[in-house]
Amino acid sequence: MVRIILDTDLAMGAPGSDVDDGFALALAHSDPDISIEMITTVNGNTDVDSATILTTELARRLGIAEIPIVKGAAAAFTHPDIKRSPAPHVAALADSLPPPAPGYAAVEIARHVLADPGEITVVAIGPLTNVAGALMLDPGVASAIKEIVIMGGSFFRPMPDRGTSAEFNVWVDPEAAAAVLRSGVPQRWVGLDVTLQVRLTRDHARQMQTATTPFAPFAGEATLGWIDHLAQQHPGDPAGADSCAMHDPLAVAVLTQPDLVEFKPAAVSIGTGDGETRGVMITDLLESADPSPANCRVAASVDADAFLAHFLGHLRGL
Repeated sequence: MVRIILDTDLAMGAPGSDVDDGFALALAHSDPDISIEMITTVNGNTDVDSATILTTELARRLGIAEIPIVKGAAAAFTHPDIKRSPAPHVAALADSLPPPAPGYAAVEIARHVLADPGEITVVAIGPLTNVAGALMLDPGVASAIKEIVIMGGSFFRPMPDRGTSAEFNVWVDPEAAAAVLRSGVPQRWVGLDVTLQVRLTRDHARQMQTATTPFAPFAGEATLGWIDHLAQQHPGDPAGADSCAMHDPLAVAVLTQPDLVEFKPAAVSIGTGDGETRGVMITDLLESADPSPANCRVAASVDADAFLAHFLGHLRGL
């Protein structure tokens, strides 16, 4: 059994919003070899209040409302001046939902892993603000975490959009990502090099819509809405017209399906600050005569068909 804390910027449930964080939570719940011990939320895809509300609603929908949900960082380390708030229709959902668990995500992550050293894996599928915060609270946190599995980064390919010079989760808070890389915690990064190869199509979404289970029809409708949004926002991307990448579920899948992804040791550094290279990753695959020490393992290849079989096999039952 892999015991996890899932740290997420979940937006699934708002019309036309990203679905992969929600699918990651659903996959973790449906995998009998994963135990979700806590969910923490972070600013990223959406503001942290919306992420907390929508995570609570999705947990209710999945029948896992008993799992503690703790609200986390509202902004990146170097930009506390950027304040975001929920849209009215999302804020209105809070009236019918229980409040989040007390405390702050970074503190509760630290508390939880220190209570069971070597037992808890942190699965980070949003910006790394909460995780970096937890590592800075107590020097013992780094040695107490079993592993951090991160959806983030782009190690072998440039970004196609100059406006966002790096993969989104890293770009939002590169200082936090750099801190995690310096922490010494065993960590695997599942980046765009592999996640863009695992895609959910309109046909998959329509199949989910026709299911008679409680979650799948909702998931199919949300997927079609997200694909429509991608098609509008990125008209030059042919893949985005008919499918969407399952970035975050792949990071969950590698917890119990190690053969899905090949990882390579690497020494990675990150461009910080607000310039054009914000969040850009420099990847050293340790092939020189005098390589730098590795600070992580990065995903280099994926069996996309095997992932989809694993993912859809679990999702059809929800």
